[in-house]
Formats: sequence, structure tokens, C-alpha cells
Amino acid sequence: MRGRTASDTASDTVSDTEPVITETEEPADEVSDARRARWIASGTGALLCLAGLAAALLRLTGSAPALVPAAYALGAAVCALAAVLGSRGRTRRALWLLIVGTMVMALGDQFD
Repeated sequence: MRGRTASDTASDTVSDTEPVITETEEPADEVSDARRARWIASGTGALLCLAGLAAALLRLTGSAPALVPAAYALGAAVCALAAVLGSRGRTRRALWLLIVGTMVMALGDQFD
């Protein structure tokens, strides 16, 4: 057997003092936050989609210009896309699409 040198014992003490990586509560919290964000994004998208479709149908039967129900339907489609993206974990893109879809519906309301 070979004798141990000072550098061998120094490397042994360094490896003995390395911190042990343990699982903490933070990853579980991050997972639940991500799950909550997905549910909120998909639920809000679905709700805005249904509201946009209902408004489009109501405006279609009335005497509003054709641009008004089209804007509501387009906004509802964008919100439906946001709901799909939100359910797949793309919550940041879903948030922006929810904003854009709501703005399109609000713009359609201004044409009335």
C-alpha cells in the first residue's frame, strides 16, 4: 500500500466537510404556487371566453354593427387560447393573452 501524503489528507477533509444537500420545503411551495397559477390562468380564460361568447351572441341578435359581435368573438377566442396555454403551464403568456382578449372585447364595446 502506498502511504498518504499531506495533500491526500487535505482532500479527504474537504470532502468530509461538504454540506449535505437535503430536500427543503421550498420546492413544494414552488410547485403549489405553479399549480395555483395554472388553475387561475385556465379558469379566468374559460370564464372570459364564456362571457365574450355570451356577449357576442347577445349583440348579434340586436341592432349593433357587425364589428361589435366579431370583436367579442375574437376576444373570446384569444381568452380561450389563454386558458389552454394556462393549463399547460405557460402562465405568463396566458396572462398577456387574457389582457389582450379583454382589451379586444372592450374595444368592440366602444364600436356600439
